[in-house]
Amino acid sequence: MKPEIILALDVDSLERAKYFVNKLYPAVKIFKVGSQLFTACGPKVIDILNKKGASVFLDLKFFDIPNTIAHAVRNAIRLKVKMMTLHILGDEEMIKAAVSAARDESKRLKIKKPLLIGVTVLTSKEARSSDVLTLARIGIECGLDGIVCSAREAKFLRQAIKKKFLIVTPGIRPKGAGKNDQRRTATVREAIQSGSNFLVVGRPILEAREPLIKAKEILGDIHGRRN
Repeated sequence: MKPEIILALDVDSLERAKYFVNKLYPAVKIFKVGSQLFTACGPKVIDILNKKGASVFLDLKFFDIPNTIAHAVRNAIRLKVKMMTLHILGDEEMIKAAVSAARDESKRLKIKKPLLIGVTVLTSKEARSSDVLTLARIGIECGLDGIVCSAREAKFLRQAIKKKFLIVTPGIRPKGAGKNDQRRTATVREAIQSGSNFLVVGRPILEAREPLIKAKEILGDIHGRRN
């Protein structure tokens, strides 16, 4: 599959979220709804994205006892999201409960099962590749569709894990841009060359004077239309 961009809707209000969705869709087709926006607006923002025709990456990083996570996953599926995250550190029992709930609820609703993506180590922190590999293996063996990691570990994981799995890479920054609070950042080209499937971009677009122009520049990088 060709890499895709995900716009991180890390804003504080429904009005601000609508502004960026209306401005960027359909150039950008997938939007990340994380803790910041979800706690401000709740499921309503997901409904707005679905009605627009956009896809939702629900990034709430579920981490709790297996029964609670199973119910959370079922509720997320009813919201019709494309992807969702959970922390692999929650352990194997929690992950398997999430995978089982996703499969059963999707079958019950007769809809396509969303992608379950496991968080390894946040890109705001330093990490050893061996630690990320250990977590990635646990998640994939337990049935996750993919993992979240920086471009720094992506190539290593592709070589070390022979199964098919997706890689979501946050912390994407244009060349020369500041890292902000991210530690393990990468350019679009670095992430793609490392084997990332989904590139999560937030502040470089959200803070740009012309968000759509910046988004199209990044899309051009992804599709090889720029040097």
